[in-house]
Amino acid sequence: MTKSLLETISNPSDLRKLHPTQLPVLAKELREFIIDIIATKEGHLGASLGVVELTIALHYLFDTPTDLLVWDVGHQAYGHKILTGRKAVFSTNRQFGGIAGFPSRKESEFDAFGVGHSSTSISAVLGMAIASSIKGDLEKHHIAVIGDASIASGMAFEALNHAGVSDANILIILNDNAIGIDPSVGALKEYLTKVKTDKKLAAQNNIIKALNFDYSGPIDGHDLPKLLSELSRLKAVKGPKFLHVITTKGKGMQKAEEDQVTYHAPGKFDKLSGERIPKDKSLFTKYQDVFGKTLVELATKNEKIVAITPAMLTGSSLNLMLEKFPKRTFDVGIAEQHAVTLAAGMATQGLIPFCAIYSTFLQRAYDQVIHDVALQNLPVIFCLDRAGLVGEDGATHHGVFDIAYLRCIPNLIIAVPSNEIELRNLLFTAQKGLKNPIAIRYPRGFGRIVDWQKPFEEVEIGKGICLQKGGKIAVLVIGAILKNAQDAIEKSKNKNTFSLYDMRFVKPLDENLLHEIFTNNEKIITIEDGVISGGFGSAILEFAAKNNYKNDIKILGVPDEFIEHGSVNQLQHKLHLDVISLTNYFDLLS
Repeated sequence: MTKSLLETISNPSDLRKLHPTQLPVLAKELREFIIDIIATKEGHLGASLGVVELTIALHYLFDTPTDLLVWDVGHQAYGHKILTGRKAVFSTNRQFGGIAGFPSRKESEFDAFGVGHSSTSISAVLGMAIASSIKGDLEKHHIAVIGDASIASGMAFEALNHAGVSDANILIILNDNAIGIDPSVGALKEYLTKVKTDKKLAAQNNIIKALNFDYSGPIDGHDLPKLLSELSRLKAVKGPKFLHVITTKGKGMQKAEEDQVTYHAPGKFDKLSGERIPKDKSLFTKYQDVFGKTLVELATKNEKIVAITPAMLTGSSLNLMLEKFPKRTFDVGIAEQHAVTLAAGMATQGLIPFCAIYSTFLQRAYDQVIHDVALQNLPVIFCLDRAGLVGEDGATHHGVFDIAYLRCIPNLIIAVPSNEIELRNLLFTAQKGLKNPIAIRYPRGFGRIVDWQKPFEEVEIGKGICLQKGGKIAVLVIGAILKNAQDAIEKSKNKNTFSLYDMRFVKPLDENLLHEIFTNNEKIITIEDGVISGGFGSAILEFAAKNNYKNDIKILGVPDEFIEHGSVNQLQHKLHLDVISLTNYFDLLS
């Protein structure tokens, strides 16, 4: 039986043995391979389907890994992984113990730079090119592939600004498909739309040319002969170069082309029809939807409420707010720093800004949280979605650092609801005239309460609650991982040994309750789904030291290491935070 072209390719050196006329056939096979795997294993589909031809052309013409190729974010890098030695293990993509869903330097020499957050590629490639120049390696090529949503980020513009006055041998390829996860937004997106149809604008009044780049395009990113021709020409051009290619996200799969938002990461689907395979309907509600629906409810009654998100409308469920209140909902694109300071500006004028950002992405706006919000004590409400372990997206996306990096900031309240009702009530409380900024963190995925839409109750800031009185061991928990602790205590051989507390706030701590706990218990156990270093447990240790308590304190949480990808259950088990591990631990104590 004759092998397919893809079967003959183990790495790019095999690819370069093909005749150019064979490459369109390879592109078809590569698309089919990606679809076959993702249909059953899940992952990021649309972005990688859109750059199949570009991926093939780059590895065909450039001497990777000697020539350095960086894929921005990494959603579009599945074809790259398959062609660079990982075809046989691609079915393990994003699985526990398998290959990562994003490029990773420790995984392959072809992954020149680790990526997961957007807009880093141009800076990284420029740094590589400058290093090559210093070392006298003037023939090496340095290529960044960045999407139109990512290039609108401030960091990408900073890198373009620097690169344009350098003599670095870099090639920036703009993968323009008019969509990130949600449709791209902003003036740059509108400009790029005009460039696609106005050749005069592309040739003359061009933003990229004004930054001293050798600009070419826009060209059809699915036309392999055209791609090969233009990339061959650009290989001979020295200095900073910019190629604008037009692609279709989800190319080659009708459903993915028609519904690009859903098929960014569609879950399991039928590989022939493209129809998504419905998951068993949950009785519960995703935390993001609790947030989105509650915010609409609050905004209906409070006209001062506005919502801001940096390119996470659907993922944060702010699309619900946009549908109801389009003039009070702002998707600012991939611009976390701008989102935070925009919220601060609104707060100075009496608006009540809810700034919805994934926990891992708020890291990118740390200075703005300190300098523009907390220092001025502006009542911005940060809604940190995807807090804690998020699963298969892995180390770049786990929201495990937020408590530690926020806890040291003066004026900032940190609230960690343990369930949907607490989240709902905290959102209600936050818009009732708080004088301080507040961060409310909540996890990815479903909650555990069916009837969560209860009448609102105001939460006393800094007040924890006792859920169970027991013997001489107190278990202090924050967040949704409380359910694991509750179940573990219930399964423990001597469950009456334990008192259980939902502390709800990391800052301010409920010191009155803590004095009671430390006075009446010999051992204190803290449990959190964030990093131990500087986290909630550290706050309890600081309280004990300040008040000269000598109780035995044990901190359970995420250790001082980056956590790999895998399901949340698998990762909790690995970290001994799952119900079985906690039960065994409690049994040893009792």
